[in-house]
Amino acid sequence: MDSLTTSAFDLPDHLSPKADPLLIGGDERHFAAIAESLDQAIAELSGRLEAERRAPGGIGREAMERDAEIHRLTNRLRALRRFGLDLCLGHVVGADATEPLYVGRLGLTDSGGRRLLIDWRSPAAEPFFAATHANPMGLASRRRYRWTRGRISDYWDEVFTAEGLEGHAALDDHSAFVASLGSTRSSRMRDVLTTIQADQDAVIRAGSRGALVVDGGPGTGKTVVALHRSAYLLYSDPRLGQRRGGVLFVGPHQPYLAYVADVLPSLGEEGVQTCTLRDLVAEGATAADETDPDVAALKSSARMVQAVETAARFYEAPPTEGMAVSTPWSDVWLSAADWAEAFETPGPGTAHNEARDQIWETLLTILLDKHDGDVPPDLFRRALLHDEELTGTLNRAWPLLEAADLVGDLWSVPAYLRMCAPWLGPEDVRKLQRADAQAWTVSDLPILDAARQRLGDPETARRRRRHEATLAAQRERMAQVVDNLIDAAADSGADGDDGEGLVRMLRGEDAKVSMVDESELPTAEPDLLAGPFAHVVVDEAQELTDAQWQMLLLRCPSRSFTIVGDRAQARHGFTESWRERLERIGLDRIDVASLTINYRTPEEVMTEAEPVIRAALPDANVPTSIRSNGIPVVHGSATDLDSVLDTWLGAHADGIACVIGDPTFRPTSRVRSLTPELSKGLEFDLVVLVDPETFGTGIEGVVDRYVAMTRATQQLVVLTST
Repeated sequence: MDSLTTSAFDLPDHLSPKADPLLIGGDERHFAAIAESLDQAIAELSGRLEAERRAPGGIGREAMERDAEIHRLTNRLRALRRFGLDLCLGHVVGADATEPLYVGRLGLTDSGGRRLLIDWRSPAAEPFFAATHANPMGLASRRRYRWTRGRISDYWDEVFTAEGLEGHAALDDHSAFVASLGSTRSSRMRDVLTTIQADQDAVIRAGSRGALVVDGGPGTGKTVVALHRSAYLLYSDPRLGQRRGGVLFVGPHQPYLAYVADVLPSLGEEGVQTCTLRDLVAEGATAADETDPDVAALKSSARMVQAVETAARFYEAPPTEGMAVSTPWSDVWLSAADWAEAFETPGPGTAHNEARDQIWETLLTILLDKHDGDVPPDLFRRALLHDEELTGTLNRAWPLLEAADLVGDLWSVPAYLRMCAPWLGPEDVRKLQRADAQAWTVSDLPILDAARQRLGDPETARRRRRHEATLAAQRERMAQVVDNLIDAAADSGADGDDGEGLVRMLRGEDAKVSMVDESELPTAEPDLLAGPFAHVVVDEAQELTDAQWQMLLLRCPSRSFTIVGDRAQARHGFTESWRERLERIGLDRIDVASLTINYRTPEEVMTEAEPVIRAALPDANVPTSIRSNGIPVVHGSATDLDSVLDTWLGAHADGIACVIGDPTFRPTSRVRSLTPELSKGLEFDLVVLVDPETFGTGIEGVVDRYVAMTRATQQLVVLTST
């Protein structure tokens, strides 16, 4: 960007009093300094990035550090170019200070070392979000900006002391903040960092040890908190950096992830892995819903996930009889005790398929130790690799296994299922059997995931063998090349110290390694969702089954979680407390924070939605709306759907509407069409419910109606067919 040549303020005519130089002159001068510093920072970062890219790549740790530095510089440069001046969120003035402290998305310092912006996640920035009139946290005043297309379209001031008025603050009863709550929505979550409130900020800045539950009803900003907390923890907690595992963010469905996709990059964080539970398992992309609720209930228990351990151990029993192993030099006896010793080699937590190579190495050591005579280990190893009886016995006793085959056997071999899950009754076993063992459902995914974690990738062992074979072949070729070079050097007359030095260099192990062509070695793309992660954030957590929780626990050994949800929005009921539920699935050190203020949903909508959920859940955490827009909830006939949408679209040039409950409605660029379940976590200016009484019966139907109603930020219309 160029240095600031025009005003950063672009206030509409009706806000012209706020353009008084006495009110904004100091800001204008500060923005000019920010603009100049941004130009310098972007030029400097661009130069450093180009230099890093031109520098030699290096090997090992040096290469990793270079890649990490390129990644860091690229992210920083992208953030500065993305925002420009609107990096600045606002400023605060301390009761004992004369100069404002400006808060930004990122920190920024000028060439002279003067701090122009402090990062919103730093401790010094906390009063900007957390100060209230009851607890001003040492502030005299606070100013927040509202940016539109790179310029300030409004701002609002709050004063906490009489001295705060000395700067001629433009007081307007928080009108800009309240107006922002009712502003039009788009297909992506809008930027709300400037309007983070004290109750939300307290949760965002809470520590990361143990599990923090963020319990809140519709419109309380749970998703906002979850996303901003992810960025805050990566900044503030060194235990969570990428090299220590990083952060995994789990959302309820793909429309939700698309909706929030811009938030973390706008906060300067692009290293958080985001996904749904389906994404954690390869089969999740095509898995169907479980049609039988009894089968879904059986598979949802943590015990069924734990049955995978028994299923795997069935294939880890050492041979109970010894055998004679023939080698070109002599026969060696391998006893049942030797087999048992080898099978005890893998340490706790070693994946089944990876453990097989460890067992093989132990067997080779045992046989070599028993062998009479001096045999080169490489020759001995090569000979045993071709012993079909030995390798066949190992393959039968400890075979390489695929997760899909192991789980498929549970659903197609009743005796195997009874052995692995002895608590199941005969009728349960019958229900779990199916004709196509690998016709995967969503309920299968946690069991498949546990199997894959327990077994590991069978290709890893095969790839390692191919890797070793490729290295051996290359080294053999290199040895021949070295011999030829030495012969050529001798023929050319190289002798004395120079000749001896050449021979030592060419025969040295480092030379052989450096001449290996790594491009020939088989590699695999890393699974970025496999973990382990240092911290996991999960939104809409009230929907997770015990089995699904095991998927996340496997990926977070530290048990450091942010758990966001609303018990009243659990489609299948949630009768326990959060603490009871989480302790049951294996978490401890649990803290619960409640959000009770509804910033999103107008009072008119909540007045109609509250009785819906109270009828089924009298103790539901129904939040209090802080705004009323005067637009009543409209009831009408389903035949009016087109006219309702046409009228709204004609009156609103911006904004997004959503039709919930009519699968025949074809969506447009400004009107979505969703099921109640897929609308969870989203928000729209206009929500039209079509035949909400058909959404379902029992608690599921009640929750779906409540969730769908509370997606509206401006207007709710309810249409019925009769």
